[in-house]
Amino acid sequence: MGDQADRVSTAGRSGTAGVAVRFRCGHGADAADARITLQRACPLCMLLAETKRSRAELLRRVAPAGRDALARETRLGAEYDWICTRGHSRYRASVSQTLTGPGCPKCLRNAAAPAARQEGGVPFMKPGLKTRTSQAEQKLRMLLGERIRLPHRVNAIRINRSFYGKPEVWPDIIIPALKVAIEYDSPGRAKTAHRGLKEVSDREKDAALEEVGWAVIRVRADGLEPVGRYSIACTGVTAGVVEEILTMLATIRGEHALATLMRSDPSG
Repeated sequence: MGDQADRVSTAGRSGTAGVAVRFRCGHGADAADARITLQRACPLCMLLAETKRSRAELLRRVAPAGRDALARETRLGAEYDWICTRGHSRYRASVSQTLTGPGCPKCLRNAAAPAARQEGGVPFMKPGLKTRTSQAEQKLRMLLGERIRLPHRVNAIRINRSFYGKPEVWPDIIIPALKVAIEYDSPGRAKTAHRGLKEVSDREKDAALEEVGWAVIRVRADGLEPVGRYSIACTGVTAGVVEEILTMLATIRGEHALATLMRSDPSG
């Protein structure tokens, strides 16, 4: 469906098909020229919403010459020149590759270099890292922290590949002593998060962690289907979910390893 809409919007912008198409988001043909207005967002805006990104983020990364065109762009396959956030040379890629791919070629090569691979699996504190934390994630950390000792000085893990242009990932909860990461997934108010391309991204993230010896437990809430070997389907964060996580931690790393982290006084 997305590919078909992509072709329609391309035809609308070029005029080769004789039909000018405008989307509900305002992208596509100018309002005065539009012969058809589709009551949905354009393919690019749909992907941005699915991956929790914004067009403003893309505009900050594209080369200056492409900003005006990208501000109006509807096509996922349209190619632009992008600026690497690490100062490497500009690179050519499609909008879809930029949103879901590994980033610039040099970042990808650096992530696979021998020196970088030696750091794969190492948890660390990345200063200034800003991630969105929902109330449910905070509740999960609080309840789990009442049962086991959780570290407060790590927020990222090195990997041996590039993930969205970075050589690290940022799980919701990191347990270095067990080499287990915990992710809380919810579809959100729009019921679209962690589905489609975002689910593909979640699977890629899990695979990157597994490559460096980590296991991932995914708590999948509000109707999301299980993903990966260690998934817990639930309606929300409860004490029962925490019990399931503890059982799964013991299954993954063993009862003895888990016992070393357990709090003798659950309230402390």
